[in-house]
Amino acid sequence: MDKIDKLDKKILGILAKNARIPFKDVAAECGVSRAAIHQRVQHLIDNGVITGSGFYVNPKSLGYSTCTYVGLNLERGSMYKEVVGRLRSIPEIVECHFTTGSYTMLLKLYARDNEQLMDLLNNQLQTIPGVVSTETLISLEQSIKREITVRTEE
Repeated sequence: MDKIDKLDKKILGILAKNARIPFKDVAAECGVSRAAIHQRVQHLIDNGVITGSGFYVNPKSLGYSTCTYVGLNLERGSMYKEVVGRLRSIPEIVECHFTTGSYTMLLKLYARDNEQLMDLLNNQLQTIPGVVSTETLISLEQSIKREITVRTEE
């Protein structure tokens, strides 16, 4: 990855606040041409600095009222990739992390209600070969959701 300079950081900061802002507005704020912004953004995408853009759908609007974190413990950490392959087929799982600490893996998932959550736990997650235990943490409220702050003074 090439070094990210001050202009790249300024562009990232603007886009992190509003990914839908027109490049002409980014260019005006940065004092450069639209072509320069387009080239910089494409370079940031090509180098994996920008990994996506899009719309966030509120899960509650689709009937998913329960946000849950599930700590998974595996027989062996080396089973991680096989288990992830099985987890990919469960659409309610929106994040999966291989972790240190109390769990081998940490999942974030959405369920419509407690009945569906129980089905996900008992009939899907706990039946995956290699999963030895789960611990469920229900999120009562999401207080903060944001991207990492891009600092231009560094």
